[in-house]
Amino acid sequence: MTQRRLALLGAGVMGETLLAGLLRAGWSGSDVVVTDRRPERCDELVERYGVTATGNVEAVQGAETVVVVVKPQDLDELLAEIGPELADGVLLVSLCAGVTTASIESRVGPGVAVVRVMPNTPAQVSQGMAAISAGAHAGPDDLVRVETMLAATGRVLSVPEKYQDAVTAISGSGPAYLFYVVESMIEAGVQLGLPRDISTELVVQTMLGSATLLSQTGGHPTELREMVTSPGGTTAAAVRTLEQHGVRAAFMAAIESARDRSRLLSGS
Repeated sequence: MTQRRLALLGAGVMGETLLAGLLRAGWSGSDVVVTDRRPERCDELVERYGVTATGNVEAVQGAETVVVVVKPQDLDELLAEIGPELADGVLLVSLCAGVTTASIESRVGPGVAVVRVMPNTPAQVSQGMAAISAGAHAGPDDLVRVETMLAATGRVLSVPEKYQDAVTAISGSGPAYLFYVVESMIEAGVQLGLPRDISTELVVQTMLGSATLLSQTGGHPTELREMVTSPGGTTAAAVRTLEQHGVRAAFMAAIESARDRSRLLSGS
């Protein structure tokens, strides 16, 4: 893929994750310009990746692709600054949680294609799940460009934008739910008398192995759970206790709460 300059506005954890993925995918550091409010952060990325650091306006001038990775509450100010500088044909990729493409399009020119992305933190180890949605002026070629950019950070799925709040609740916030389960299982192991390091290794590998089994076999989660659950056995006793405490219902309610919060942030 031939690329001109890419401007990456926002050099936090997810911004750096995307930057590292781009370089793994064959981009040159000389093709990427980064910005951040913290000069010392820009200096780190220049030293680490060989990119260029500038101000926001300078970064987007001449850029073919502009990737915005800032907090949603900071986006209006940023778009007011760079909007007049975005030329027709520019692709603007937003990783700002809860911000609709329509909201961004209202602040930039009609010739700017906008694609919305909901990534998640496993992208840091190239195992992310990103959902992308095209705005009103983005076409199939724009989606292909974004898919190509994100491929080095994990899997990419194109979805209608109306699903983005649910995506945020499931995969965007999802790692936190799984880490919560892991944390609880580790603490349970300690309570049962296991040393913390042993409990941690047991739980982490069990989570990793279970996810791999689910992914590689294509088995239904219920089927795989039943494979472990012998009648009258230890697993059956544990699952019965989880059901008695309403864990399944609690997960569903929690994910609905995350979806509702995403809707509130997006104003939908």
